[in-house]
Amino acid sequence: MAGYSSVKLPKPGSNALALITTAVRDGIVKAAEPRHVTAANNAVGNRYLTRDKKDSKTYYPTDRARELLATLQGIAEPGDLPETADIPSTIPNIPQSADASGLVETVERARALLDEGDIVNARIVASVAYATAKTAAQFAEQIGATEKLIAKARRMQADALLIEARAKILIADKWDEAQKSGQASKGGRPKTVSDGNGFTSEETGLSRKEIHEARKLAAAEHREPGIVERAIQARLSAGLGPTRANLRAAVGTASATKAERGQNLYETPPEAMHTLLALEEFSATVFEPACGRGAISRILEAAGYGVVLADLVDYGTADQHGELQTVQDFLTSQPGDGGTCDIVTNPPYGDVLNAFVAHALRVFRPRKMALLLNLNFLCGFADDDRNFVMDDCPPARVYVFKRRLPMMHRDGWNGEKASSRMNTAWFVWELREDGTYGDCTVARRVDWKDFLPAGTATTAGSEAA
Repeated sequence: MAGYSSVKLPKPGSNALALITTAVRDGIVKAAEPRHVTAANNAVGNRYLTRDKKDSKTYYPTDRARELLATLQGIAEPGDLPETADIPSTIPNIPQSADASGLVETVERARALLDEGDIVNARIVASVAYATAKTAAQFAEQIGATEKLIAKARRMQADALLIEARAKILIADKWDEAQKSGQASKGGRPKTVSDGNGFTSEETGLSRKEIHEARKLAAAEHREPGIVERAIQARLSAGLGPTRANLRAAVGTASATKAERGQNLYETPPEAMHTLLALEEFSATVFEPACGRGAISRILEAAGYGVVLADLVDYGTADQHGELQTVQDFLTSQPGDGGTCDIVTNPPYGDVLNAFVAHALRVFRPRKMALLLNLNFLCGFADDDRNFVMDDCPPARVYVFKRRLPMMHRDGWNGEKASSRMNTAWFVWELREDGTYGDCTVARRVDWKDFLPAGTATTAGSEAA
């Protein structure tokens, strides 16, 4: 199951699902009618079935099909699965590691290992349970299982993630203790531990990068006890699967420390805003939820828009009428009584980015939203929030800067001014009359130099891509 944990699984249709479950039950299925042949071939493309090399109408189940259906059977109650997914109580030839009757047992085994103090193996077992439960929850949702079954799989995912996180925190604490006592090998030559009794990263079961991440997770939990469990529970309460990426975002363990990244403020260059306003129009009042020091809002106001300002950090930024920004965490915010304004912002990057954009679309559902993002935002499949905002609610338009924008240096940066190495684009979501954000995206290449007001000097540090 671990091999499938980061794949967004394709949803089989009713005909394909019937063929898949029959193939798993009987070990073989024949597709006689044309519609069944089409459905079976789609299932082959999605790696649920394989076709017989001699008989094009004969198909066999894959390990993916066996494992996923068995996993759901192991935690389902009567009526939880669609009728077409009525799996028999005994399915032959299912690998023992994939038997979902072991999923609950795996979670409990991980918990027992943690209680016994075997933190290294507790983390390993919890990691396996997390991957299995995550995939089961995704698949249950895609085949139309009941909300109860989906929620149950997500709770098991949450349990496994919490056990894994607690084990990592304990490993990090022991690592720090060993370093203080001179027992942890820091690597390199000469060796820092010479008696052969050193505590190495291999013994923790984690790579050095993972140890670094675990130490930051431990630091967050020690600063604010219970933050890990609360972050996981918040995802469940929102009806979402708790993931490692979202946990890192929620507890603030991005790659740079807060001291290193300041307030994660990178002011938007005016060239970006001139381009956006030449290409898009917005409602009379625009919400800027990551306003910083007002780089975006000043140009919006100069163009005649009213702005509502907010940020996680109190910069003391005010609008043209002297109204001070609101200090709030956008990820926990709700639309005001006046409804949702259009949104224009340069959102915070790092682990929080996916959750930020998803929250805007799920909770605020703006009529129009423009976000300045790294062009790489078009890619990625391992994060549920990224898949939601790019697959379920895709942007209507993406304006790709073929000439890189001037460098956005971190707020307070006093070093040498460099040229930008990041390719960026304006991603624009627009709500349609049917209440959706559509199902396709139009990309257009633009040059910000074409949209500068007459006589405007460019900021330093731009570079052709």
